Amino acid sequence: MSDEHQTQHLPQWKKDEVESIKKLIGEYPVFGTIAIRGISSAQMQAMRRELKDTAVLKIARNSLINKAFADLGMDNLVDYVEDQTALIFTNNNPFKLYKSLASSKTPAPLKGGSTSPVDVTVEKGPTSFPPGPIVGSLQQAGIPAAIDGGKVVIRKTETVVHVGDTVSNVMADMLSKLEIFPLEVGLNLRAAHEGGTVFMAADLEIDEDKYFNDFMSAVQQGINLSVNGAYPTSDTITTIIASAAQSGTNLGVNAVVYASDVMAPLMAKAQAELMSLASNLTNTDGALDEDLSTALGAAQAVAATVVDTSTQDTQDAESTEGEEEEEEADEEEGMAGLGALFG
Repeated sequence: MSDEHQTQHLPQWKKDEVESIKKLIGEYPVFGTIAIRGISSAQMQAMRRELKDTAVLKIARNSLINKAFADLGMDNLVDYVEDQTALIFTNNNPFKLYKSLASSKTPAPLKGGSTSPVDVTVEKGPTSFPPGPIVGSLQQAGIPAAIDGGKVVIRKTETVVHVGDTVSNVMADMLSKLEIFPLEVGLNLRAAHEGGTVFMAADLEIDEDKYFNDFMSAVQQGINLSVNGAYPTSDTITTIIASAAQSGTNLGVNAVVYASDVMAPLMAKAQAELMSLASNLTNTDGALDEDLSTALGAAQAVAATVVDTSTQDTQDAESTEGEEEEEEADEEEGMAGLGALFG
């Protein structure tokens, strides 16, 4: 009865404001409470324009926002209405809402007389200022400045403002002149409501790169497990079959099995062993016949050509074709040497 009595005595404009809030809550699947302290009217108008295609911003008195929540049975949201508050309504999910508000923030300077919420560090190095009175102003602010080479420089890296410090007007002015803007101005989401669930801002702050990398790592680990465990899936069956085929070929080569799929690598292995053996006998008179000596020389020439080619940055088309023809001739001679080995 007390609520009804209070409502009846509300001015009509307040009743209209409460109804407007309730209407927006009914129209949009997601809404949130946002902190707006420190945002100028010009910045607020700019943010309204930026959000006009994705969200509706509603500024109202806290008491009227709480009245609308109470009428809708959303008393659990009252805890997120404090200080200077506004409401935001959107068709996006809470995560997209948080991301859009976070990305719309802009750098801002510290104000003289304010309490700093952050540490501010000035880095060592030159500035854009010519020698002049500004050196004294920087030093007065506690910033280690000097003149060097006709320019004003910061002599060492130093933290000039700590969290909780009261920022002097001189410090605020000098940091602005140095283009150091340690704050971010924007709409800070306190909580978002969707389908009866309240999401805190901390729940919505997601490192997308980390989640993507973790997901890709999990996928790769799953593929490796499937392949190594020979567990066929649509994504791994090709790799499993290729691995099995390679293992079968290796087994055939090592066991010297004369199968059609094994003969090519088996012959290549025999050829390599032949050339290795022949190279060890080059100093033994009469150990190599003419064909084998020719094949060995050709193989060594091919090896020298490959090494020489790897050290060149570029080759023209004519020289490349010549080397390919030479390699083909060398391979034919090498196979002749293999025939000589087996009689």
